[in-house]
Amino acid sequence: MPQTIVILTEDALNPADVQHITSLHAGEDVDFRVLVPADTERNVVTSIIDHLGLGELRAAWEELVRREPTPAEATATAAEQLAVSLNLLREAGAVADGTVTDDDPLPALRTAVGDSGGPDGDDGVLEVVVVTYPHAVEDTFHADWASRAREELRVPVLHLYSGTSTLG
Repeated sequence: MPQTIVILTEDALNPADVQHITSLHAGEDVDFRVLVPADTERNVVTSIIDHLGLGELRAAWEELVRREPTPAEATATAAEQLAVSLNLLREAGAVADGTVTDDDPLPALRTAVGDSGGPDGDDGVLEVVVVTYPHAVEDTFHADWASRAREELRVPVLHLYSGTSTLG
């Protein structure tokens, strides 16, 4: 029976992300479970610092003037991101399913890992892969999803920055 790789991503996976993730376990019997949060809450200050830290002045301004999405809009966006991610994984030959989570994805991540039978069983979660953009504040203070997951879960957690092979 295959083991599961849980992927937590803040945006749709792109082809480079799928290639990096699937190559980690090439030839192994694994399935993928993708979690995409419906981003209904945002920290404007943190987002602006992230954009400014990357030299993205226009994106920082757009973040400042942007309104928060309604729960329905956030859920619809996350569902689209999930569909794109699942299609790319399946096109790469992977078995994949997924779900949209609440804004804080850690409870859903805990459930996904806990419901799997654990890391020692043949049907357990082998690892968690978190795919995000760089977030200067959260990454520096270890408040990002990957750091929080490492503290709470008993499985390996890999943090990749979207579209790159850079580890977070």
